[in-house]
Amino acid sequence: MTTLHIAEEVAAALAGNRPVVALESTILSHGLPAPRNLAVAARLEKVVREAGAVPATIAVLDGVPHIGLSEAQLDRVCNAGDLVKLSLRDLGPACALGRSGATTVASTTALAHRAGIRVFATGGLGGVHRGARETWDVSADLDVVATTPVLIVCSGVKSILDMGATLEVLETRSVPVVGYQTSRFPAFYRRESDFEVPWRVETPAQAAAVFAAGGRGMLLANPIPAPFEMDSALHDRLLAEGLRKLADQDVRGKDVTPVLLEHFHTASEGVSLDANEELVVHNASVASQVAVSLVGELFR
Repeated sequence: MTTLHIAEEVAAALAGNRPVVALESTILSHGLPAPRNLAVAARLEKVVREAGAVPATIAVLDGVPHIGLSEAQLDRVCNAGDLVKLSLRDLGPACALGRSGATTVASTTALAHRAGIRVFATGGLGGVHRGARETWDVSADLDVVATTPVLIVCSGVKSILDMGATLEVLETRSVPVVGYQTSRFPAFYRRESDFEVPWRVETPAQAAAVFAAGGRGMLLANPIPAPFEMDSALHDRLLAEGLRKLADQDVRGKDVTPVLLEHFHTASEGVSLDANEELVVHNASVASQVAVSLVGELFR
């Protein structure tokens, strides 16, 4: 198994039982345009530090999984332009062949767990795609969260997915889905979907206690901050246009999300970019507070 390169600051925090928050790199390399992605990367790490935790942005560089990136490495992730999108199944080939890539929710979760990190902040979880009865297109994220004891803070799933089927799979795999100050499952750009969450917590301490008591992977669903929620009419129009674009261009598999996000970013004239940035920053803030509380819960 490939050896991890754990940044000195992250390693020291883990050795001292201090809070660490994992951050994915795909949102930087594939989800946001340059130079905004680098500014968001710096903002995410700053938010984590301000909450009293240590940030650990994760990526694979020249075949080596890095847990925590230097400024130069963050710049490379944001500006290289040739990083492969790496899910869990891609880590072996990428490492063996000396490739560089950005990690998705699935691979970030797996690498964070290997490093000993318990809390991970992302934007949205992957899930069951529409039409999965025919395509079997189901994100690896769902299996990984079900089998890996990491608490994932996200703003639900993107509305392009079959949200009901995604929640059913999470239930079948016994993944606790907990709303953070909400009783409705968030829909990424929108604060609420038509689906309820089975459990709700009001504070980071409650979220940490639930995770510590459960001892398994957990989803903490945190809605986008209200001022940045996308207007429902705009959202529905962009979604309908995006779904038609996917069908017209026969886009499938891992290419679906980047194509749809690009349509949202372009057609919304930047509204979706603002929303995307603010929701992931908010998730990082909440995750950091939970990580701080979790240290107290586990080591009191």
